[in-house]
Amino acid sequence: MPDRQQAMLNRLHRVRTLQLNLTMAEETRAQQRVATERQLSDRITQLVQAVAPAPAPPTAASALMARAHFRHRLNESSDAAIGRVAVAEQQADRAAEQTRDAKRDQTAVEKLIERARVAAIRAEMRALEDMPSTGARRSQNRHDPC
Repeated sequence: MPDRQQAMLNRLHRVRTLQLNLTMAEETRAQQRVATERQLSDRITQLVQAVAPAPAPPTAASALMARAHFRHRLNESSDAAIGRVAVAEQQADRAAEQTRDAKRDQTAVEKLIERARVAAIRAEMRALEDMPSTGARRSQNRHDPC
């Protein structure tokens, strides 16, 4: 039975380790998504600032309309990018929480394995203590009485 239990604990530990590795990889991907979305948002912000209205001599109305339309589209893109950053951060937070849960599960299994090992050692020690001694009996006297 202990071998069966040990095999089950070892299998459970392998599964939990695999789950931990997968959640850590997912957390890394989520953090990369956050970084990418932030870079995109920063780039859009730079573009918005680059096309901001500046005092210039009057030009054709169509050019002004084109710039206004472009600024409007950039502002919409900026708002969308901010939303994507927020969603990516939420996903990263969830991935981090899943990683913590997986680590907690793996640690619990490792503690169970350690307890089983300690229990097996204690059982072996008790078995050794309960064994009859193999040496000469104390009641036998090798020497003649003086």
